[in-house]
Amino acid sequence: MRRPVNGDGFGLGYYPEDKANCHGPAIFTAITPAWSNMNLERLAEKTRSSLVFAHVRASTSGALAEINCHPWSYHSLMWMHNGSIGGFDKIKRKLVIALRQEYFIFVQGNTDSEWAFALFLNELEDLGVDPKEEKEGGFGHAILRKALINTISKINKWHQEAGETEPSLLNFAVTDGEAVLASRYVSSSTEEAASLFFSSGTAFHQYAPGHFRMERRDKGQDIVLVASEPLTFERADWVTVPTNCKLSLSLTGLVSDPSDLDDSWTDCFVASHY
Repeated sequence: MRRPVNGDGFGLGYYPEDKANCHGPAIFTAITPAWSNMNLERLAEKTRSSLVFAHVRASTSGALAEINCHPWSYHSLMWMHNGSIGGFDKIKRKLVIALRQEYFIFVQGNTDSEWAFALFLNELEDLGVDPKEEKEGGFGHAILRKALINTISKINKWHQEAGETEPSLLNFAVTDGEAVLASRYVSSSTEEAASLFFSSGTAFHQYAPGHFRMERRDKGQDIVLVASEPLTFERADWVTVPTNCKLSLSLTGLVSDPSDLDDSWTDCFVASHY
């Protein structure tokens, strides 16, 4: 909405296939535009993973620096954000004061997005979960959903207390390596949220150099792509995630229990098997 082209750096995070010897995600960031980074092309064509986060940055806060490039990781967790916290300078003090020491010192950059991740980690611990814990099978959708809802609720509370009228665009994505949650959220009842789409199928096929389409050979969902904009010209392959909705994915399928969800949210679930 503020930049015509996302050229303020990029980041790529993925979980190596050898999880037994590689704990947490591998992350590569750079401040050059993604389309002109030769190292990205060299690495991407030889990288294999069942779960990948990718982010191209158009800065709304924070300097042009690698420490401000998404995604960020904390042990097994990975996080990125499309959007901005409205009037962040007016609520930052309250956010910082609310954090435990370990999450305060975790933040290395100066973006609202990384501070939101620190708040998410703090909310996880408030729920009785240690974000440093390496749990087989991850933390589970229910815990991650609750922490995400609480994170957004805290931001909204401080936003209202500050009397801020600029809306927050909170399209967050978080994963523990097994469960993936993405939100499409705007704090305004009149403004439009930043867009979010998903596409699923059995194969993502390159039919010409640089041109792809999603194939569906059966009713399976071996691949799920979630993106802020459709990645192909096949618009029929892409489903719009509704405003103020969460998208929940899993590497092994999904059994959802909506009983712990905030009533003000619409809930969207996509069961998937990569």
